[in-house]
Amino acid sequence: MGSESSNSVIVSMFVVVVLLALDASLVHGQGTRVGFYSKTCPRVESIVRSTVQTHFGSNPAIAPGLLRMHFHDCFVHGCDASILIEGTNTERTAPPNSLLRGFEVIDDAKAKLEAACPGVVSCADILTLAARDSVFLTKGQSWQVPTGRRDGRVSLASDTTNLPSARDSVDVQKQKFAEKGLDTKDLVVLAGGHTIGTAACRLFSYRLYNFTTSGNGADPTIDPAFLPQLRSLCPQNGDAARRVGLDPGSQNRFDTSYFNNLMKGRGVLESDQKLWTDASTKTFVQRFLGVSVFNVEFGRSMVKMSNVDVKTGTQGEIRKICSAIN
Repeated sequence: MGSESSNSVIVSMFVVVVLLALDASLVHGQGTRVGFYSKTCPRVESIVRSTVQTHFGSNPAIAPGLLRMHFHDCFVHGCDASILIEGTNTERTAPPNSLLRGFEVIDDAKAKLEAACPGVVSCADILTLAARDSVFLTKGQSWQVPTGRRDGRVSLASDTTNLPSARDSVDVQKQKFAEKGLDTKDLVVLAGGHTIGTAACRLFSYRLYNFTTSGNGADPTIDPAFLPQLRSLCPQNGDAARRVGLDPGSQNRFDTSYFNNLMKGRGVLESDQKLWTDASTKTFVQRFLGVSVFNVEFGRSMVKMSNVDVKTGTQGEIRKICSAIN
C-alpha cells in the first residue's frame, strides 16, 4: 500500500510539472513553439537561412530590410505576414512601408519550402525566421524562434497609422508598444535594431535646418560636431531619398555602438535620440552601452514581439504564395 501511495504521489507530481511546463510554454509562445515543424518540414530553418544568406551575399541591405519588415508586420494585426500581400491599399502600399525591402527574399524562401513541403510553412514564420537570420548574418547573436504562426487574410493601408514613427515622443512610443504588450525595456531593446541599416534623408532632415528659430536652426540634441556631416549628406532641398546609416560608423554590424551614438548626440532619427533625453528610457540605453547583454535581451524581446496577436491552430491560413491570400 505504501509503495502504491508513493507511486501515486510521484505520478501526481509529474502531472503537475508537465502542466506547469505546458502552461509556461503557452504563455510564453501563445500557441507557437520551438520545433513546430520538426516532423512536417524538418529543413525549414536551414532552407530559410540559406536563402537569406544567398541574398545577403549579393545585397547586405536586405538584412536590416527584413528586420524592419518583421517589425512593421507585427505592429499591424500581429505577426501574420499581412505586410507581404500585394494589391491596392494594402499595408505594403502605405507610406510607412514604402521604403521596406526584402520581399523577394521571402518569396524565394517560400517557393523553396513549397517544393520541399507543400502547404506546411506559413509566410509569417518565414519572415520571423528571416529576421532572426538577418541579425546573425550581421554578427549579432542567434536565438531560438518559436514557430506555428498562420497567415492573415486582411491587409489594409489604413491600419498602419499606429506604426511607430520617427517623430514620436517617448510617451507616444511607449504607448504604442504597450498596446502590443511590450514594455519600456522592449522599446529600447528593439529600437537597438537600428544598429544596422539606413534611413532616407526625408525621415530626419527636418532636424537639421529649421527645427528651431534660434542658434544654428538644428535640433539642439544633435552633437554640434556631427551636424556638418549630416548636413553634407542631406543638404537642404537635396535628394530626399538618399540613405544615411542609422548607426554612424557601424551600420553594417549588429553591435552596441547604436547606444553609444545616442549618448554622444549622434542618433539620426529624432525618436531614437529621445531615448537618451528621456529619463525612463535613458536607464536602459545606459545599461546597454558597450555591454553584450544587449544581444541576449534583443533575442528575448524579438520572441516577445513575434508572438504579438499571432494566429495559430485553425485561424488564418497557410498561403501558397506570400504576396496573395489563397
